[in-house]
Amino acid sequence: MIRRMPIVLVLGLCLAPLAHAQEPQQQAASEPQAQTANALTDSPAAAAAPTDSPAAAASAPALAPRNAVVVRDSSSADMAKEYLIGPEDVLDVLVWKNCPDLCRTVPVRPDGKVSLPLVNDVQAAGLTPMDLRRQLTEHLSEFLPTPEVSVIVREVHNFKVAVVGAVKMPGDYELKSPATVLELIARAQGLTEFANRDKVVVLRQNGAATTRIPFNYRKVAEGHDQDNFYVRSGDIIVVP
Repeated sequence: MIRRMPIVLVLGLCLAPLAHAQEPQQQAASEPQAQTANALTDSPAAAAAPTDSPAAAASAPALAPRNAVVVRDSSSADMAKEYLIGPEDVLDVLVWKNCPDLCRTVPVRPDGKVSLPLVNDVQAAGLTPMDLRRQLTEHLSEFLPTPEVSVIVREVHNFKVAVVGAVKMPGDYELKSPATVLELIARAQGLTEFANRDKVVVLRQNGAATTRIPFNYRKVAEGHDQDNFYVRSGDIIVVP
């Protein structure tokens, strides 16, 4: 045993420098791997890569579908708002417990008024049915203790849009529900072969001024629904 110990010590002294020489090589080999891992982590692609964690999923912004259509004009139609009585409309005016003496079905005259018993001529055009009901209740209160009045729009005739020019059936069109420019052109049986599809305009009255609104017929026909807007009462669609 005493003779073998020097041999073991000699071998240990010889192997120790070799072990220390291999450590720098392993560190040198591990450093590029660590740099590569850090580069991958800091790269834009890695930052944009999806993660499966719930927190990351909650913080990620929601993306709209690629084919989603953004509607820019959601409520252009007057008819989508609370209805306003207009000339040529037909109204049912009912006074509870006073029919048939005070109950009438009356047309709104071109001057916007209706004629009723006791109250004579009353302005109706430009009012909602509830507004007219309040006015009639107030007027009838001079003759009745507690009048109960109902106003019902039986027929709508005042929402009209004109389509003129190079369409197959030009004229005035009454609407019962909101409609777009393309729907009105379709009701006019479409454009003629001589129509200029690039010059279609909608004339819209805004007080004393008239606004010209271009209508891109080609884009709408190709499916660009955001360019197809709603018409308003009194609009004139001109197809040159």
